[in-house]
Amino acid sequence: MKYYIIAGEASGDLHGSNLMKALKQKDSNAEFRFWGGDLMEKQGGTLVKHYRDLAFMGFLEVAMNLRTILNNIKFCKEDIKNNKPDVLILVDYPGFNLRIAKFAKELGIKVVYYISPQLWAWKEGRVEIIKKYVDEMMVILPFEEDFYKKHKVHSHFVGHPLLDAISTLQEISIEGFKKENGLNGKEIIALLPGSRKQEVEKMLEMMLSVRPYFKEYQFVIAGAPSLPKEFYEKYVDENVHFVSNRTYDLLRCSKAALVTSGTATLETALLNVPEVVCYRGSKVSYAIAKRLVKNIKYISLVNLIMDREVVKELIQNDLNTKNLVEELKKILEGGMRAEVLRDYELLREKLGGEGASENAAEVILKLQ
Repeated sequence: MKYYIIAGEASGDLHGSNLMKALKQKDSNAEFRFWGGDLMEKQGGTLVKHYRDLAFMGFLEVAMNLRTILNNIKFCKEDIKNNKPDVLILVDYPGFNLRIAKFAKELGIKVVYYISPQLWAWKEGRVEIIKKYVDEMMVILPFEEDFYKKHKVHSHFVGHPLLDAISTLQEISIEGFKKENGLNGKEIIALLPGSRKQEVEKMLEMMLSVRPYFKEYQFVIAGAPSLPKEFYEKYVDENVHFVSNRTYDLLRCSKAALVTSGTATLETALLNVPEVVCYRGSKVSYAIAKRLVKNIKYISLVNLIMDREVVKELIQNDLNTKNLVEELKKILEGGMRAEVLRDYELLREKLGGEGASENAAEVILKLQ
């Protein structure tokens, strides 16, 4: 089959690459054309556009880049029409992908949605678009199946692909990792400030403000593959280091982490690292989001899945040095740290076992 895949963010690149790997195992003649990133490119096929050129964060940023976004949509439609894939696979990224779903369906192309948009949080009305234009909806969070059932949309809970990605990791030596990356002997606090330039600049300054209170630790920034090494140089000194494209290894060697909200919060938890979740958007974007998001008590996937506070979330004005220091101290030692680690075990149980990518590939192949 000819597969056309659209992933607009770093997490989509990861999940898209694992899905491509599973599809190749089941379909030896698979041909891929895709929007994604370096991980998907390693699986072979044609990279049409890199996600670093697609990711705009917040309502204001989207508005400011609207012409670019509309041009990308137009280009994508033309590319799909010219290449005539057997199936279109959409990975999250709803503002863009739902427009493409309608277009592809009208061309008679089978449309699969892998990793549901968070319609349970906001823009619930988009379920009607999915009803009309998506042939197969595959969800990776346990409660999403019930959400779609409520709206009379059949969906498949395939499990969470992060469990697949993490299960294949080779053992790592902490001392070896430190030596290889020029780190000192101190225990590590990992900093995951996000993958978009404006987000990273905003979050890193705040995260690094806790340094004077944790002199016995070294801080290591997880560099995003979409940003050049030079971008991080202004943050690096004798006790703040930078590691690129090694986020999972960094986390496995860390005592704790400060993490910008997003998929990284779940990755950190599944790698068994106590964390503090951080988020601060522009005042306008946050005000709009608060009006639109309904009945959602948490921003981190960890807490949403568990339906209670497992990891501390510091949002907007609550994200300050005093609170960061206080919460970080709690998870570095003692009872709170032990409690978080126990809750992580329950989280893994809720997400089910490995095999999400293989399960998704089987659903897609049945569309032939």
